[in-house]
Amino acid sequence: MTDSHVLLDTTARTTEEMGALGARLAAVLRAGDLVVLTGPLGAGKTTLTRGLGAALGARGQVSSPTFVLARTHPTSVGPDLVHVDAYRLSDPVELDDLDLDWDASIVVVEWGRGFVDGISDSVLDVEIVRATGADDAVAGDDSTPDDLDPDDVPDEPRRVVVTASGPRWADAVL
Repeated sequence: MTDSHVLLDTTARTTEEMGALGARLAAVLRAGDLVVLTGPLGAGKTTLTRGLGAALGARGQVSSPTFVLARTHPTSVGPDLVHVDAYRLSDPVELDDLDLDWDASIVVVEWGRGFVDGISDSVLDVEIVRATGADDAVAGDDSTPDDLDPDDVPDEPRRVVVTASGPRWADAVL
């Protein structure tokens, strides 16, 4: 990412704190914003998005869109929330084929690194890091993202780093 800077480097100790972080992000998001979530299975990407959706008044259950790839949630306070899961995509062209309304929505893409390049000149990149070995305690090697219900993942600290790039985020604070 060019012209990038860290907006936030924090620890979410519980699923509630991860959801609250999503709500905190929702307060600064507007139509046309792109948020990329990165982290291992069970890190809290969907939990963060669920908190973001709740703060926006998103309709419908915000859950992992692993098999449908994208879900659009109309909101009560502004633009739609589009929740995308790029885990099963093999090429960025497949993301483009989803025909998402990037400009009129807030788009959150799980597993989006390398898939959203060139879509927007301003991106929030959210990296969630779990303790080493935590993945194995929750999911075996043969699991998929849909096997993990964020509510079943035990609370454990996660480091969350929000990096902003592009002119939209030049003067932003969280």
